[in-house]
Amino acid sequence: MTDLEFAVTHRRKLHQIPEISMEEVQTTEYIINFLNELDISYERPLDTGVVAYLEGNSDRTFAFRADIDALPIHEENDMEFRSANDNRMHACGHDGHTTALMLFVKRCLALKEKGQLKHNVIFIFQPSEETAAGANQLLDAWKPGSGIESVFGIHLMPDEDEGKVILRDGPITASATEYRFYINGESSHVASKHQGTSAIEVLMHLTTQLSQLQHFHLDGLNRNIIHIGNLNAGEAINTVASQGYLEGTIRTYETEDLSVIKSRLGLLAETATTLFGADVQVTFNEGYPPVTNDEALRSTVDDALNELPVNVIDKDKPYLFGEDFSFYQRLAPSYFVFFGSRNEKKGFNSSLHTSTFNFDESVLVSVADYYETILNSL
Repeated sequence: MTDLEFAVTHRRKLHQIPEISMEEVQTTEYIINFLNELDISYERPLDTGVVAYLEGNSDRTFAFRADIDALPIHEENDMEFRSANDNRMHACGHDGHTTALMLFVKRCLALKEKGQLKHNVIFIFQPSEETAAGANQLLDAWKPGSGIESVFGIHLMPDEDEGKVILRDGPITASATEYRFYINGESSHVASKHQGTSAIEVLMHLTTQLSQLQHFHLDGLNRNIIHIGNLNAGEAINTVASQGYLEGTIRTYETEDLSVIKSRLGLLAETATTLFGADVQVTFNEGYPPVTNDEALRSTVDDALNELPVNVIDKDKPYLFGEDFSFYQRLAPSYFVFFGSRNEKKGFNSSLHTSTFNFDESVLVSVADYYETILNSL
């Protein structure tokens, strides 16, 4: 079986069995069966996901990570290997990430059998990237047997053409922080609305002020997102709304910007309480920190990519989505890059997290090539 045949076979089988975060039972079983066939040692720190290990010719250890979960999306692609699970889809390419790492496992085993595996290698098949910070959970539960010098990972990127690799030293993705406003007003009949305290009036004020934060209070050269995802208020058509709720997400890659935003949201809750007489509280869920690429690993990454037929793009600003690869900074210096997967001729032009996302498996062979050249560059 050629590398491309391997990539096509396993990616398409995995694509048919998508499972959402922390429910990746069948996917984990698939990976374990693959490892068992190769007689490769592994452990399971969590109920789902697998960490495998191969011993090389040095006492140095390096880790490579793939995420394995899918999204609660109904697939609209018309193809033989479309999702077999209702309202479940690999719409973020994690089936591809997993397959590329499996191909790298196979290559490393072949090197080991020849006595040519340069270093110890850890292969992390991680659950729950999309929600619940699976990387953080894994690191809390897993105790590596030897010191890991660095961790490497990739993500497919359909906004860029095949053959391009996007990287950046320092922050390459944003932090992802959730915020929630809880509003307690006072109900009254609409005929005596002046006797009530309207949660809707508070919500109107909050939405206006939130939309102005980027414009008036943050550096105009930095891109930030302060997004309102859901809001609701009211109990009946003829009463003043006594209860209100607003939630959203903050995406930023500068620590100072996040501090400013959280401070301003706290002030908004305080001023809204004073202005309208309602009790307004705001809470935060810290979510994922930014993925920050270690500059000391850049020369290794450059050396590896220089051996491949790819066009390297040094991104000027980070992406504004979150990615829990950021937690591996707890474990060791890390580096994360994006492999372009857009192919207009084949119709692979849908974005991540869409019901028609798809890609050519040849890019997965390129990912495995990258992993192997990384290992040889260390």
